[in-house]
Amino acid sequence: MRNPKILHISTPTSWRGGEQQLAYLAEELFKKDIDQHILCAKDGEMAQRCKSQNWPCTEVKERFSVNPLFAKAVRRVCRKENIDIIHVHDSHAHTFAVMAASFFGNDCPIVVSRRVDFPVSKSPLSKWKYNHPMVRAILCVSDMIKEITAPSIRDKSLLKTVYSGVDKSRYEKRKLSHPLIEKFGLNPNKTIIGNVAALADHKDYPTFIETAKEIVSRGSDAQFVIVGDGPLKSDVQELVKNSGIADHIFMTGFQKDVLEIISDFDIFLITSKTEGLGTSILDAFGCKVPVVATQAGGIPEIVQNEKTGLIAPVKSPKKLADQVERLLKDEALKNEMIEGATNLLENFTKEATAQKTLEVYRSLLEN
Repeated sequence: MRNPKILHISTPTSWRGGEQQLAYLAEELFKKDIDQHILCAKDGEMAQRCKSQNWPCTEVKERFSVNPLFAKAVRRVCRKENIDIIHVHDSHAHTFAVMAASFFGNDCPIVVSRRVDFPVSKSPLSKWKYNHPMVRAILCVSDMIKEITAPSIRDKSLLKTVYSGVDKSRYEKRKLSHPLIEKFGLNPNKTIIGNVAALADHKDYPTFIETAKEIVSRGSDAQFVIVGDGPLKSDVQELVKNSGIADHIFMTGFQKDVLEIISDFDIFLITSKTEGLGTSILDAFGCKVPVVATQAGGIPEIVQNEKTGLIAPVKSPKKLADQVERLLKDEALKNEMIEGATNLLENFTKEATAQKTLEVYRSLLEN
């Protein structure tokens, strides 16, 4: 059986978890001699990655809205490149792909990646595009997302769980350069508790800060690190300023050496109120840093309570603080969590993600 030729569509100009997952997928599929082409925003981060890797790429400068010109570009690229399957990696990309099918006669089957843990909108547009006849598979990054998405999908057989993956070799290659100490001036003799996540609403940094306040109020001199940038940067800065413990909290902004930073953490604390899976948690596992997390979305599928980490309810600063204290006081428990997390990581590699995705592609060609 011949290999399919894939068109990936990615519309963001920035670089977050979804873009990293697409990059991992493309990298692994190229290793398997799968022809791919990437349609993305002109001068965006994905376009820059394609250029640096010499991946076939078409950049589109039209604004990413419900734009028929972009949908027409989808059809044009599919015909020019002899595409077999379109894989869309975000909501706008999904919209353009079904528009290309409905308005311009594009007949490539569509694979949709679903990474968010809230229900599909009840709007006519969402109902139409998720149940469009050219949508032949919906890949959910966790079983929880599959369950949340299912009520909106008429044909449940389209829903499949394909977990996000990580590049394990990054953990072995990482430099232990202690950037939090050398670059940001943290005290290596004090506990460091941190999170790596976009400064966005669903990451719930107010709960992170409230948890920090709770821990400090119990007599801890811990330092708390917020790594990331995003639309709520000024809001989070204001929360830190007014927290009463601003001298305990460090905001680093976006950082490229994220694994080196995570390696400086004593505990990785993620307080999201919604989460697809949480690949930053997998990075913490790879760096052998114990994790305390909320039970949002697909997180409990990787942070298995008292096996690979400790869990607390969403928006529960006191219970999150309790779990942090348990890890700080119980070295045996901490080591047990690290061992369990290291073992679990074997099932969440970029190679496994690519293989499962390729199986979906091939099944579509067969049918």
